[in-house]
Amino acid sequence: MSGETSADDPRAAPGGLRISRRAFLAAGIALGGGLLLTLRFSESASAEDALIGAYVKIAPDGIVTITAKNPEIGQGMKTTLPMLIADELDVDWQNVRVEQAMLNSIYGPQFAGGSLGTPLNWIPMQQVGAAARQMLISAAASAWAVPAAQCVASRGVVRHPPSGRQLTYGALSERAAAQPAPDLASVTLKKPSEYTIIGKFTGGVDSARVLDGAPLFGIDVSLPQMSYAVYEKSPVFGGRVVRANLAEIKALPGVREAFILRGASADAAVKMGLVDGVAIIADKWWDAQKALEKLRVEWSPNSAPSQSTSGFEQQAAQLAREAPHAIIRRDGDVAAALRGAARRLEASYAYPFLAHATLEPQNCTARVNRDGSVEIWAPTQNPGPGAQLVARTLGIDAARIRVHMTRVGGGFGRRLNNDYMAEAAMIARWLGRPVKLLWNRPQDIQHDAYRPGGFHQFVAGLDAAGKPIAFRDHFITFGQQGHVASSADLPRDHFPAGFVPNLEYAQSLIELDVPTGPMRNPGGNALAFAFESFLDEMAYAAGRDPLALRLELYGPPRILPAPPARVGLKIPPFDTRRVRGVLELVAEKSGWAQRHALPRGTGMGLAFYYSHLGYVAEVVKASVNPDGVPQIHKIWAAVDIGRQIINPAGAFNQAQGAILDGLGQALHLFITIENGRVVQRNFDAYRLLRMHEAPPLEVHFLRSNNDPTGLGEPALPPVLPALCNALFMATGKRIRTLPIDPQALRRSAA
Repeated sequence: MSGETSADDPRAAPGGLRISRRAFLAAGIALGGGLLLTLRFSESASAEDALIGAYVKIAPDGIVTITAKNPEIGQGMKTTLPMLIADELDVDWQNVRVEQAMLNSIYGPQFAGGSLGTPLNWIPMQQVGAAARQMLISAAASAWAVPAAQCVASRGVVRHPPSGRQLTYGALSERAAAQPAPDLASVTLKKPSEYTIIGKFTGGVDSARVLDGAPLFGIDVSLPQMSYAVYEKSPVFGGRVVRANLAEIKALPGVREAFILRGASADAAVKMGLVDGVAIIADKWWDAQKALEKLRVEWSPNSAPSQSTSGFEQQAAQLAREAPHAIIRRDGDVAAALRGAARRLEASYAYPFLAHATLEPQNCTARVNRDGSVEIWAPTQNPGPGAQLVARTLGIDAARIRVHMTRVGGGFGRRLNNDYMAEAAMIARWLGRPVKLLWNRPQDIQHDAYRPGGFHQFVAGLDAAGKPIAFRDHFITFGQQGHVASSADLPRDHFPAGFVPNLEYAQSLIELDVPTGPMRNPGGNALAFAFESFLDEMAYAAGRDPLALRLELYGPPRILPAPPARVGLKIPPFDTRRVRGVLELVAEKSGWAQRHALPRGTGMGLAFYYSHLGYVAEVVKASVNPDGVPQIHKIWAAVDIGRQIINPAGAFNQAQGAILDGLGQALHLFITIENGRVVQRNFDAYRLLRMHEAPPLEVHFLRSNNDPTGLGEPALPPVLPALCNALFMATGKRIRTLPIDPQALRRSAA
């Protein structure tokens, strides 16, 4: 770790979730004895909910069971959140056991997305642990008839130093349960110098079981009398079933049933709800899958067949020649500034649709009980909206749905949508017995909520000193019924907005009948490539060092006005000091100043991006082989996500994984649409990054005096432009369309 030292008060800086006045602690005796502690977000929570949703249980033998409230999708929240509680509770980590919560309103928001797990829960989880510690101290003081101020707690033991007496947490647990729960706002949190678990490299609580192949994932769920299901939907989005060879399918070996389900509407595909399809039920999934190969369905036509990738490109080219549909932002007078500029620069950038391609395909197990209630086992990132979707689909009250959150074999935003939950629930109700729905790989790739493609027409004006004085982007993106499609927007404050005096962001829409949605770092995973690459073009056009130009643009240290709060989180203001910090750190670690001494044909590229409250700068060193294939030699990243890295093991994994994810997008990934359907069906055509392509990575964390933030997403965007900028230095060839085309690089090198 390197960088600024931080204040010793964990609440010194603004930002982070603060517990509302409606949240309170409830304590009781656990089943089997011991302390049961619950943080309630609603006074209406029932006693049963309190038992199900208890955060902390301390057993008489001293074992502490902590419930992880958020889904675990590989980002480490099942380890990180309990670490926060355990450290403030002051118990040895080896005596902690972690259980996954079910969906329950007692926890407040339960989701994995937006890298919000840490900022939303940093303070609340610490407060829960501190409150439990305070109750244990009060219990010991009561037992010894001494002032609580004379007692100290550490490593699972409360001591009374004046008398030398001590009691374990286990011995105190039932007495502690009788103590009044303290006001969370009044509990004293540890100073960072007192942490014993936070900041220590800690393996994932499930890691050993994952390596052993333990049944943790949704795909592993098994229930008594469970059948297996596959569900075939129209390859053209929004298509409806006309007829299918159901009788033939029912006669196949192992098949129990085959039937048609009707979706809510033709546009349910875009809205990621239940759509028309054919369900095949068998005693074994493989029997259902083999039957699927013989299924013949006639689908009704709709408007989607007219849509294609080539058609989108033609529309974008036409729209680029026309006046934009709307102005998103306008500062100053761009036209006048461009006329007076010493140098004018224009470039067009484009990027494709992408699929999430989670390694665990979409799946869900559902059981409809005799009383009409529904039980769901699902690898979901967003269980609350999933339960609501199932309720709407089945026409029942959401209170009658219980959701078990399984471990998720990759999410990246795909499992924020819960279409597979609605499918499983409907099939289970029709069948009248438990059913596990499992998609195959082609279904998973061809029925996604895709990262939308986009087209940018950039124009910049530079003054005689090479400083940007004008900037325009005509962003051609995708819309649905006149509104920007999910994750297809350009934020009006996107850099360099606010940093160039004359700026215009304009927008035009291409109507789309393909579902889109958030993908790891929504927006940023595409916008960073376009904007940071064009910024590099501006630097070279001006004869400037790309690092120096960025530092000049962001200017001296200053704090911009804070944006409005969202999802209960006070958003910290943008701080240019933090930008400068990571840029200078990555330049130092990568040897940026010596890049011109690299061998001929090798280049270094730089990029910075701010997203999800994280500041990340990256440098890539790369060359091109004789076939035009990029060879990535090393990547450096400087990351500022606040004063505290809760679990360095998880932080490094997340940063490195995000960077490799971005590399795969730059080098290989694209989705092609023809006649309203996705062409790619499997990993042979949708090629993920291979192990031999993964370069050495250095990740350096820069401490700043800010609340800790998430890391699942911020490290991804900068690597795409940094790689493309490095390849320009190596070959002189600008990459303005993703994925990178080796043929173009080979021709330029020949």
